[in-house]
Amino acid sequence: MKIKFGASLLSWITPLWNAEAGHYAIKKTAQTGFDMIEILLPNSMDFDAKTVKKQLQENNLDVACSLNLPKEAHIPFYPKEALTLICKALDKTAALDAVFLGGVLHGGIGVFTGNPITDNEKEIITEVWQEAALYAQKLGITIGIEPINRYESYCCNTAENVLELIKKTSTANLAVHLDTFHMNIEESNFYDPILNCGKLLKHMHITESNRGMPGEGTVNWSELFKALKKIDFEGNLVLENFSSDVPGMQQAVSLWQKSPHNAEELAKGSLNFLKQHLKD
Repeated sequence: MKIKFGASLLSWITPLWNAEAGHYAIKKTAQTGFDMIEILLPNSMDFDAKTVKKQLQENNLDVACSLNLPKEAHIPFYPKEALTLICKALDKTAALDAVFLGGVLHGGIGVFTGNPITDNEKEIITEVWQEAALYAQKLGITIGIEPINRYESYCCNTAENVLELIKKTSTANLAVHLDTFHMNIEESNFYDPILNCGKLLKHMHITESNRGMPGEGTVNWSELFKALKKIDFEGNLVLENFSSDVPGMQQAVSLWQKSPHNAEELAKGSLNFLKQHLKD
């Protein structure tokens, strides 16, 4: 397995990007011993890629990018706006010399119709993905789609939901981006979804059921690592666990319970946990 260990920007700072906080997150990620950082791009795209690229080089870090569509870019309602935003994110990703853009790219987080996704909505999403994938192909970028739980979206909740729509697009550079927090809510287990994705699984958010230290919640880690070995996973394992000691994090991600670990303990402990499980 060829794996890169990463930390999300959110391991260190709130989702609201600013240059100073971003530089801090890059330095902390490198100092803690990760191979890469995942940068959640701001919806405003107010992001100085040239400066960030230099900071990454100075800290010897690889990078992947992500984007979470906002309500005003919910694909079934606003396909043109969504495609424009995704293409802007792809431009920023390319400017960092990154080759992966992941995230919630099926619908705006927090948008609901009160009903399950319709066939017409699936067609609209598929068309936007096709256009985005063609644009990404010219830039040498793979797009990873992240299913999230039912309380945040109705479009794609499971790996199977994403795989169904990817198959409809007939494009080679769309992939799956799984997240153990959402899998713990929506999937029957941690083994079958990974096997079903196979080589289409390129990126994973690693976090415990309570967003804390891996091994201190209900995620079945042995099942998950068994599946990763079975598919000979080649991609990124990126920590996306949160600590309430980061100012503003509780409000940003509804982390109402106080974390038993600070951000640095969480990052170091989680990285050790991942490496130990892969070694075993």
